[in-house]
Amino acid sequence: MFKYIISIILLTLASCLLQQFLPAIGNLHGAKVLILPLTFLCAAVTVDFATMLILAYLCGFLWDAQHTLGPHGGDPEVYKEQVESIRFGYSIILYAMMGLLMQGIQPLFRKGKWHISSLLSGIAIFLYLFSEYLLINFVRGDFVFPSTVFYRIYLTSALTMLFSPLVFWVIFQLAKFSQHTIRYHGLKRNRRYIVNQA
Repeated sequence: MFKYIISIILLTLASCLLQQFLPAIGNLHGAKVLILPLTFLCAAVTVDFATMLILAYLCGFLWDAQHTLGPHGGDPEVYKEQVESIRFGYSIILYAMMGLLMQGIQPLFRKGKWHISSLLSGIAIFLYLFSEYLLINFVRGDFVFPSTVFYRIYLTSALTMLFSPLVFWVIFQLAKFSQHTIRYHGLKRNRRYIVNQA
């Protein structure tokens, strides 16, 4: 289990680096693949609650460090999308909320229904981006919600969700390498055994 957690943390750090090189797609209202939140969501369903909270803290810290470090949201040469009005640390709470959502469907995931987790990752990213935008509006003291922002949030969530099978495949490979069991096939056997005994 310890080797698996370390490998997930390393995967999270690698996805944070990769996020820097993923551009926004202009033809899709500036939507882009959010690989760091996706890696967190896919990993959150495979670990216990305490590890999920550690990952939420790490990912939220890294996410805020990318977007809000330095004066006025960071160096404009490095950070193209600057966020001036949000405090450092808000992402940790939003990541923890996304992790709770994924932990809720963990029993289905353990039965091998990873595709439901894949679908929920898109929904969780949509809720994250929507909550983040509402929070920005709340801090600024006004509410402006143009249709282009909705399209960007929706398309970013859909694009990111398309990459979830690939991230799950990487996580399964890490689990195999770490000799860690993610799925619990024994749940169905236990039910049959109880029925036969009755």
